[in-house]
Amino acid sequence: MKAIKISMLALTLGLMSFTGNPVQNNGTVKEVTVGGIVWKSESIDVGEIPQGTPKTIEFEFKNNTDKDVLITNVKPTCGCTAADYTKTAIAPGKTGYVKATYNAASAGVFTKTVTVTTNAEETPKTLKFNGTVIAKA
Repeated sequence: MKAIKISMLALTLGLMSFTGNPVQNNGTVKEVTVGGIVWKSESIDVGEIPQGTPKTIEFEFKNNTDKDVLITNVKPTCGCTAADYTKTAIAPGKTGYVKATYNAASAGVFTKTVTVTTNAEETPKTLKFNGTVIAKA
């Protein structure tokens, strides 16, 4: 019986925190953005590409923050990939890009990544692309 009373008391106290009056904000609504950058795609399958023909992959993103976003670093995983990106500040609501150009020198299946660091997020974003390089006949 004592255990039931203690359980009921704990349940009552737990529910009390959910039944209070909501915080008033004088009619204003503030939007909260989780993750300030929204990528159109974080992973792209490029399919089959001919050996020796470089392939450029473009990753596009939108700035969903209320401040300018700067890309501070872009690092491909290997020397077989070159990177380009939006060098100017991306205003709120605007889009930017990161381009990766893969040299396609070796035939076979590949998976490559590009790590992007911005002033909007603490953790760098890893973008991935993959495909198959078809050997020259």
